[in-house]
This record gives sequence, C-alpha cells and structure tokens, in this order.
Amino acid sequence: MLMSSSDRPATLHFDHNGFRVISPGYFVLCAVSGEPIPLDGLRYWSVTRQEAYASPELATQRLLGKA
Repeated sequence: MLMSSSDRPATLHFDHNGFRVISPGYFVLCAVSGEPIPLDGLRYWSVTRQEAYASPELATQRLLGKA
C-alpha cells in the first residue's frame, strides 16, 4: 500500500526565518504534546533543538524545562 504525503509527517530543517522541507508530508508532530501540526499552521519551533511546537505556551514550557 502506498502512503500519500498527507498520511505521514514531514521532516523539516528549522531556521530562524522559516523551515525547509527535507522529506515531504502534510504535518509535523509537536515535540511536547505529540499532536500533529499541519505545515500551513506551523508557527512555533526551536532552531537549536530542531523541534516544532503546537502553541506558544508549549514552546515556553519546553524552554523553561517544564515539558
């Protein structure tokens, strides 16, 4: 069975001004909650940790070491 890009997570390289798609997909997983984040809704990430976050609150939790 073939998987479409909407069935699997994308692999991204996060940069300060955006991200580059390494492997195509429709979403990435939040590093804190594990919830899928559609690429067109991805707004929060860490360049240092190369992680995506579903919300600013989750990004802050990770930054403060509470997640």
